[in-house]
Amino acid sequence: MIIVMGSFRLPIENFDSALPMMEKVIAATRAEDGCLLYAYSRDTIDPGLVRVSEQWRDRAALDAHFRTQHMKVWAEERAALGLTERDIRVFEADEGVAV
Repeated sequence: MIIVMGSFRLPIENFDSALPMMEKVIAATRAEDGCLLYAYSRDTIDPGLVRVSEQWRDRAALDAHFRTQHMKVWAEERAALGLTERDIRVFEADEGVAV
C-alpha cells in the first residue's frame, strides 16, 4: 500500500473559489482504479492550510493517477489560485492493524 500525506497553502480569499475545483478533482480521483482514500481537509486552526491524505493500492496506481487529465487540469487551476508551500510525501506501508 502507498500512503501519501502532505499539505499546501491556499490564500484564504481564494478558498471559496477553490472548493468546486477541489471537489471535482477529489471525486474524479476517488473513482480511479487503485484509489483507496483521497481527501483534502482544511486545518481548523490555520484556515489557509489544507491537509492532503491519500491511500493507493500500489505505486502503479499512484503513477497512473499523476497522468490523468483531471490532475493536469487541477495543476493549472491550483497555480491560478495561488497555491503555495506544497509539501507532499509518499510512503510505502503494509496493511497494518487498527489501534
